[in-house]
Amino acid sequence: QVQLVESGGGSVQAGGSLRLSCLASGYGYSSRYCMGWFRQAPGKEREGVAAIDSPLGTRYADSVKGRFTISQDNAKNTLYLQMNSLKPEDTAMYYCAAFQGLCGGSWRRDYFYNYWGQGTQVTVSS
Repeated sequence: QVQLVESGGGSVQAGGSLRLSCLASGYGYSSRYCMGWFRQAPGKEREGVAAIDSPLGTRYADSVKGRFTISQDNAKNTLYLQMNSLKPEDTAMYYCAAFQGLCGGSWRRDYFYNYWGQGTQVTVSS
């Protein structure tokens, strides 16, 4: 079982930055996982924001491309999401997720992932 714990959320003004972290632990976790960040705003469906796997690199939703950067530190078993130039529409609960395999064409679909964190709230004010 893999456990994921997010941190780093908070409240910022538009144009500001935040860095989210997701610490992974548990039996079987390794760098050979597809790791993703999702978000869910009130009344909206959960959407994939970014994903990373070691061989193939990073993927981003068009809405965050150029503003968000996903990365991972395998020595620390930690996934990051650097969020710059934040907008009010980025306000949501952010979740990290893990799939035991490579990211594929379904990386933005929540059913693709085996494990989920509890989420961290990001609020961007105008």
